[in-house]
Amino acid sequence: MEAFPLLLCAFSPWPCSIAGAEPVSSLEASSFSSLLCPRIMRPDDANVAGNVHGGTVLKMIEEAGAIISTRHCNSQNGERCVAALARVERTDFLSPMCIGEVAHVSGEITYTSKHSVEVQVNVMSENILTGIKKLTNKATLWYVPLSLKNVDKVLEVPPVVYSRQEQEEEGRKRYEAQKLERMETKWRNGDIIQPVMNPEPNTVSYSQSSLIHLVGPSDCTLHGFVHGGVTMKLMDEVAGIVAARHCKTNIVTASVDAINFHDKIRKGCVITISGRMTFTSNKSMEIEVLVDADPVVDNSQKRYRAASAFFTYVSLSQEGKPLPVPQLVPETEDEKKRFEEGKGRYLQMKAKRQGQAEPRGKLPPWPETQFTLRPGVV
Repeated sequence: MEAFPLLLCAFSPWPCSIAGAEPVSSLEASSFSSLLCPRIMRPDDANVAGNVHGGTVLKMIEEAGAIISTRHCNSQNGERCVAALARVERTDFLSPMCIGEVAHVSGEITYTSKHSVEVQVNVMSENILTGIKKLTNKATLWYVPLSLKNVDKVLEVPPVVYSRQEQEEEGRKRYEAQKLERMETKWRNGDIIQPVMNPEPNTVSYSQSSLIHLVGPSDCTLHGFVHGGVTMKLMDEVAGIVAARHCKTNIVTASVDAINFHDKIRKGCVITISGRMTFTSNKSMEIEVLVDADPVVDNSQKRYRAASAFFTYVSLSQEGKPLPVPQLVPETEDEKKRFEEGKGRYLQMKAKRQGQAEPRGKLPPWPETQFTLRPGVV
């Protein structure tokens, strides 16, 4: 829910940026269905390996989604609003991005329900010396419009015009599926990650990590709650620490399973981002990340679960080749259960990837195709 620092004038989230300007017409509003944001990757965007941090990429994706969805939700006369991130579908890191390259983040509104907007975002990296471009990420995000007068009030979304009827039907199916999964995820996210004294190597307790962060004004929208991109970047940092502790090598983000935002995080809250290993295959690691918010300045509200997701990492050599991952040793019954659930997700996604690669007949199974050029994103 934030705009690019260098592109505020060109990509303001508000349809009318000039005081006293008239609301946009329906014809002008149609231009809000797509967006392109270029940005050069700077040294402060780097991870320890020198390439672009995975959390930075996630943050850029969310920024583009927030701009285009907020613009669309304000494209008609009515109560002004800001789009808040509710969910990010699975996001794969298809190729690493280097410092000095230009990231082209493009977004398009693909479906609207009564109270939500689906945005498809693609990220391309461009080597400005050679002109070569490559696709690094594809993501699907869901936003809900919150009233500027009352951020707890969800407003209705202006409908989008579809070029064919099948697009609306396909979008409705995606909407129902993500709505159901969000509800299921919220109910099963009640546990808290507790520290363990003197854990054994390769166990869940050995690599689990937590980050405590006080939410300040720079983390928030103008309306006092945290940008979704800020939360995702912190989640990626914690997941990366867990993966690095487990395998003691350079690690890169391979993919992020659906990120569910269960509730808003307000300015002044103390958030705890916790990560734990749930599953390992021969060359990949799945880390569950939980975000809990504690409104320390508001005695009327208790600590609550704000967001959750699964991150997948791979281990790389100095040459950027995949390395074997130390196998996780689950100890408790809950850890064994989470391991089997993670194994199911891994096998399901592996089968899906192999099925998609079969028609081309040249790509080996994941994750070997993902990171064979150079160290990627932490």
